Amino acid sequence: MAISQTVLAELRTAAAAASDKLATDIVGLDVGERIGITDAFLICSAPSDRQINAIVDAIEVQLKQEHASAPLRREGRDSGTWVLLDYGHMVIHVQHEEERTLYGLDRLYADVDRVDLDLHDASEVD
Repeated sequence: MAISQTVLAELRTAAAAASDKLATDIVGLDVGERIGITDAFLICSAPSDRQINAIVDAIEVQLKQEHASAPLRREGRDSGTWVLLDYGHMVIHVQHEEERTLYGLDRLYADVDRVDLDLHDASEVD
């Protein structure tokens, strides 16, 4: 089951915003069939708490401006090592590089389809 065009557009907007703030290893995953409570994940990394917060801010601003979309829940902002933005139809994970390695979301969902985020730079992962 492929994600809808609406979700794809929002996922690409979030990925572009993250890329603009120098997020690394940006990955989109179609998790709808696997977990059933959301359609897609966006996972990206940053080396510092400050950069994680800048990425999260940029994602929220762009999704609000371009799609009038706001997160239903925001978790981890105070920790600075893993911020989760839950939009219902998609969940965005912005993780410190060490947290990403430790928790291995990429490994946990290695069997789901990756989403073409239409990024044209070195941070894209297909």
